Amino acid sequence: MSNLGAQASRLHGSRVALTANIAGEPPAVPEKLVSVRGLMKHFPVEGSDEVVRAVDGVSFDIFAGETLGLVGESGCGKSTVGRCLLRLIEPTAGQITFAGQDILALDKKRLRQLRREMQIIFQDPYASLNPRMKIGDIVAEPLVIHNQGGSRPSDRRDEVAGLFKRVGLDPDYMDRYPHEFSGGQRQRIGVARALALHPKLIVADEPVSALDVSVQAQVVNLLQELQEEFQLTYLFISHGLAVVEHISTRVAVMYLGRIVEIADAAELYVKPLHPYTQALLSAIPIPDPRKKRERIILQGDVPTPINPPSGCRFRTRCPLAIEECAHIDPELREVSPGHHVACIRVPGWTEAPASEILPVKL
Repeated sequence: MSNLGAQASRLHGSRVALTANIAGEPPAVPEKLVSVRGLMKHFPVEGSDEVVRAVDGVSFDIFAGETLGLVGESGCGKSTVGRCLLRLIEPTAGQITFAGQDILALDKKRLRQLRREMQIIFQDPYASLNPRMKIGDIVAEPLVIHNQGGSRPSDRRDEVAGLFKRVGLDPDYMDRYPHEFSGGQRQRIGVARALALHPKLIVADEPVSALDVSVQAQVVNLLQELQEEFQLTYLFISHGLAVVEHISTRVAVMYLGRIVEIADAAELYVKPLHPYTQALLSAIPIPDPRKKRERIILQGDVPTPINPPSGCRFRTRCPLAIEECAHIDPELREVSPGHHVACIRVPGWTEAPASEILPVKL
């Protein structure tokens, strides 16, 4: 993955160019494609009145053309956020707007129309493909459902053939079945299906976690190339911190259903502020046997989302926790331009203004 950093830098630079000062004019404000405020998803526990607080007050924005990386431990609610964003599961509370439209207020007909512009790449490249369908029909299915790609089957087949070529697959494979392909090839099929309707937003739900490292690099390269070519916007969900660093414009860190830090990728990886982010980044191996990174080993297990700790949810594992952490539920505050963090132990947090992307309190 040696060339990923250069590509990510170009992508990051392209977004910076959007806001660059041209001829002395004020920086242009990038278009806000997605806005999430106070998103919650609680799952009922069978046989009791308790709920699993999978997502519990998440707020963020995604700007057109960028990649927002969403990272955190397994079970922190990353995938649930992505599925709520597309209304594959219904949120418990909160507000989601896409290109100015309130997604949660749409009826089924209008939601289906909007889904042309919002697609998903699933984590498991095999389970997400119907084993009884030929892959050409799988990729053509969105075109059929939304009556796109021409009126004749031959037109749609030509469209699918073009998608296959673009993602690096031979169009002659269209009559084969999913089990005849490797994991990387199956994920390329999933990418082609997501591109079929020419969406604005793609939620990539851990798209490379089930692949070998070399294949991961190929898929990440492909996603970056497609982003530049089709002006795509990504929500890239992953626990692979190295991959997120390469592909993301900004990164949001989740812990136990909450976002604890958001910043530009370049700044977050150089200067993480939240103790949880620092612990996560300390686990990234350095590809040089002569160098060693100081590991931050967290004690204990992740608390249950059924009954999260009072105050700061990370305090039971935090090496910096003090008594006040049990009584103060820290909000996201902008401690430096574009860098938001939720931790009372971060220098400057007390004086910093509250972020506009605050979670809703129930």
